[in-house]
Amino acid sequence: MRLYLRLAWRNIWRHGRRTLIVVLAIGLTLALMMWYDGLIRGFDEAIYGNAIRVLGGNIQIHAAGYEAEANRLPLLPLANDQALVQAARAQPQVLSAARRINTGGMATTREGAFGATIVGVEPEQELPVSLVAQKVSAGRYLAADDQDMVYIGQGLATAMDVGVGDRFTLAGRATHDQMRSRTMTVVGIYDIGMPDIEKRTIYITLGEAQSLYGLDGQVTEIAISLKQIGEEPAVMDTLRPSLAGAEIVSWQTSFPDLEKALATKDGAMNVFSVIITVIVGIGILNLLLMAIYERTREIGILGALGLKPYQISILFVLEGVLMGVVGVAVGVVLGLLINGVLRQVGLDYAQYSGLSSYMALISDKIYPAWGVDRLPQRTLTVLIITALAALYPAREAAQREPSEALHYV
Repeated sequence: MRLYLRLAWRNIWRHGRRTLIVVLAIGLTLALMMWYDGLIRGFDEAIYGNAIRVLGGNIQIHAAGYEAEANRLPLLPLANDQALVQAARAQPQVLSAARRINTGGMATTREGAFGATIVGVEPEQELPVSLVAQKVSAGRYLAADDQDMVYIGQGLATAMDVGVGDRFTLAGRATHDQMRSRTMTVVGIYDIGMPDIEKRTIYITLGEAQSLYGLDGQVTEIAISLKQIGEEPAVMDTLRPSLAGAEIVSWQTSFPDLEKALATKDGAMNVFSVIITVIVGIGILNLLLMAIYERTREIGILGALGLKPYQISILFVLEGVLMGVVGVAVGVVLGLLINGVLRQVGLDYAQYSGLSSYMALISDKIYPAWGVDRLPQRTLTVLIITALAALYPAREAAQREPSEALHYV
């Protein structure tokens, strides 16, 4: 086999121009796939990552029994919440772990009554990671010592016809399903470009929520934000021994529609990348077939020297595979170079933020990742297709009669 490898390596460089074309075709294909993977990862972080930051973090911890009644936002106090927060913050993948209270309620003004989810938050913990906290369009975000203050979305402010400083009645479900109401003042309005979410989520301070809804010193949720999407399973596995009966779920479970959209996008991208690689494989097949006709006399000499047809086939397959390996190396270098540059300058997609509700979450630029998450499978796909593309030319070469091939000019 070593002899075959040496011969194949020598042969691919004897025809430098043809080899260069094949290598560049393979390299550019792999670089394109790396760029695409990096861009999609950048989109995931910009769109889905921001959506997760809006909806409640990558991971949520609740008291036992919460998930069975999650649709009605049960006020089940979470035991040992401070210890769980500290355990989460100790993980290197975690950006923030914040305590919350979630309950259902209603905002009432002269314009009518509007159902909403009331979220009690720790403002100082939420501000660094919450897109809602950072998208203040009027007034200010909540402060830890705010009392009788609410932070609402632009969609709800428009529907209720209220602004900063205006007051309205906020009623929420307390423990034992009691309804408690209080007149609240709008301290700030946020605008994330998603009116549906803005209409149904109202924020108050955690202390206010604890006092108003009968949860003195207690919380119903810990929201954990991670540095990257995809790190959820590892963090959840690490935290499980500390849960003491509490339930832990990721955003895939809490927000199934978002997970479905992400999975659909990934499937479409995988099909697209395979199609690109197959097209390149057809090009390689064509180039290797041309090589056989150019090297007909050489094939005859190999046969005359005693190489059997299957040995000639092996030689041509190895040539195809070696060109694939060199092309992969070139593609990795090009892909890293392209993504490295784009990670510095970014791609401006802000002008397309109005195309869909989730596109509104793109605040400025998309910064692609390195695109190496799927590099092993991309590399394997390229090499397999390259080897398959070399099989037919190898068979054609093996069927050449040495006596006829030696007389070929």
